[in-house]
Amino acid sequence: MRQTLILGNIITMDDKRPFAKAAVVKNGVFAYIGNAAEAKRLAADAEVLDYGENFIYPGFLESHCHGHFAGDRFIGQANLTQVGLTDYDKYREIIKEFIAQNPDRLFYLAAGWVESEEYVSKAYLDDIYSEKPLIMQTGGGHSMLLNSKALEWAGIDAAYAKRMGYDMVHVDENGEPDGYICENPVMEIISKLPTTLEDAKKYLLAWQDFALSSGFTAVADAGTEIFFKDSPKAYYELEQEGKLRLRTYAYMYVADNIADPKAEIARIAAQRAELSGEYFHIIGAKAFLDGVTEAHTGWQNQDYLDQPGYHGVERFNDHDKMVQLIVEADKEGLAVHVHSEGGGAAHFMLGCIEDAEKITGNKDQRNVLAHLHFVTPEDCQRMAATGSVPAVAPLWTPEIIGGPYDQEISYVGKELAEQAYPIKSFYDAGANVVFHSDYPVSPMMNVKFSIYTAEKRTYPHEMFGDICKPRNTKEAISREQSLRAMTINVARQWHQEHRMGSIEFGKIANMTVFDCDFLHDDIEKVAQANIIATIVDGEEVFKA
Repeated sequence: MRQTLILGNIITMDDKRPFAKAAVVKNGVFAYIGNAAEAKRLAADAEVLDYGENFIYPGFLESHCHGHFAGDRFIGQANLTQVGLTDYDKYREIIKEFIAQNPDRLFYLAAGWVESEEYVSKAYLDDIYSEKPLIMQTGGGHSMLLNSKALEWAGIDAAYAKRMGYDMVHVDENGEPDGYICENPVMEIISKLPTTLEDAKKYLLAWQDFALSSGFTAVADAGTEIFFKDSPKAYYELEQEGKLRLRTYAYMYVADNIADPKAEIARIAAQRAELSGEYFHIIGAKAFLDGVTEAHTGWQNQDYLDQPGYHGVERFNDHDKMVQLIVEADKEGLAVHVHSEGGGAAHFMLGCIEDAEKITGNKDQRNVLAHLHFVTPEDCQRMAATGSVPAVAPLWTPEIIGGPYDQEISYVGKELAEQAYPIKSFYDAGANVVFHSDYPVSPMMNVKFSIYTAEKRTYPHEMFGDICKPRNTKEAISREQSLRAMTINVARQWHQEHRMGSIEFGKIANMTVFDCDFLHDDIEKVAQANIIATIVDGEEVFKA
């Protein structure tokens, strides 16, 4: 029997016993939580992990991210996220350096581009490198810029642009693609990128190292095969090889307005039976309802100010098919997880869930609406009434002057921009609120800054100075609510609250140790917190 004694200031997230000084782990699960003297008596010969006056939390959980994409950005792409706001001169330097370091690649991908009002076309990338395909993708992942060779490689020509629509494939005055694409065409490009199964396994292990070192012990991969069709197989093989420690709950990608929702859910259920295990487990379907406001593709409740008559891109907008998808998923014990950035997308999805629940009678399916940039007060209430899970991003809430915020105002107006990213409203309505980072689509997956931005609705001053200001502060929430949104509430999203999300007898012994009391320390100290260790199944898998 493997036995471990854990000592420190334990914050359990268990309402019955919120604090403890010691825990005993037997064979990877909690066997005792309480005082140090009794724990030492029960585990006299155990291995001891003594964290002194540091603070031990349940292993943190991430409700929406992209594992393969993250690992690819770590080791397979030119990473532009380090730049911050738009700097095309700096992008050029990074891309040229990456190409020089990788001369034998058949194509080149740079990711992390932040769009601004300055419009660039294929000429920008042709000037950097024109001999092979070169693609620059936004940090959000919904838009790409291709050089001339990449357009040729992808088969994107005037006929393709006309077929897909000029909102998604931009053209010049002659009707020829100018290199900028977004939404569906981006997904088509990603599926064509030359990647091997061994590449994918390397990417996933690099991603696992990052997640564990950041304090996360389990994550949801939202659209597991979006970036590589064999990612589920890569996860499965890594688990069979004994290399997976980061538990991953997967939502499989569903194409827009899928022709046969019943057949699609049957496909996902079959994959679950074939590939799921303890560390990789398929739990649902993932669909895109819209794009993102900064790319002019978020599905809004109203028209864009700069384009009357246009309210964004409606990707999955077939009500009957979405209802059928939800109903069929429910039959298989699966959930539906959607990208719903604009208020129109959220409104649409909630209507579909309501109609599906009239058929299934199940208000505990735990369907997920992620991103939720704009949501009406009425739809916040509907979120709770349908038992749906709002996946919100506190890291996105601050107002950053001179960047995306100004662009947002030009698209939807200042009044709506000031109402962005509700969180407290979902809690007040009684919904099961979870935090997400959308990493690496967004550049941070960070416990301490999630807590900070959820309370302050801005970043610490030393990060951005005067260009970053609080936004919509009435939606700020408490520290305890933030911790719940990264622990037990995410476990509920996955129907795993009986196994993880709190430090309780019989649950999996996953923990994260920080040098900060997130509940009681000054909020500025929270922003300076350091991770000490990450524990999975009672074993240290990361130590600072």
